[in-house]
Amino acid sequence: MEIAQAPATHRLQPGAPSQEDIDRYRTLSANAAAGVAVVATSARGRDYAATVTGWLPVSYDPPTMLVSLYGESRIGEAVSTSRYWTLSLLTRGQQGIANWLASPGTPLEGLMTQVPFRRGEVSSAPVIDNALAFFELETVAAHPAATHLLVVGEVRAMGTLASGQDVLDPLVHFGSAYHRLNR
Repeated sequence: MEIAQAPATHRLQPGAPSQEDIDRYRTLSANAAAGVAVVATSARGRDYAATVTGWLPVSYDPPTMLVSLYGESRIGEAVSTSRYWTLSLLTRGQQGIANWLASPGTPLEGLMTQVPFRRGEVSSAPVIDNALAFFELETVAAHPAATHLLVVGEVRAMGTLASGQDVLDPLVHFGSAYHRLNR
């Protein structure tokens, strides 16, 4: 049933958003629970990787996924210039990996020396060891959107490396913090 009164809203004015608009958006959008993943690729003889929560399955036929990357980031540039990339879904036990790859100022050289990974068979890009699920993707489109780049990839290979209790314990981000599912 429709309720006659409109919800209380914070209206954004045309043009550039104010700092209040940005802060409110950050607060409200943090209320979306999201699985935590790592996007990785190899480009120009180096491995690149970053923690992301802005990803989603797009289609089952063909299997297709999308990831949102900050356009001016090293990972954004590397993925946009690479043909292949990977998406590894993390378990709760991999919070340290998520923190490391989300930290500003991580080194370009030696980025992956602290992270257990394997090379994807199709992409040769890093796949995080013990990942809940992993996907090797081939870029089919990239779309600029505000400060970000939306990269669409078709799945070329996939699998899981998690076992035991890790299979039931995904790493989830909600309210600007990591959480576990209560099962």
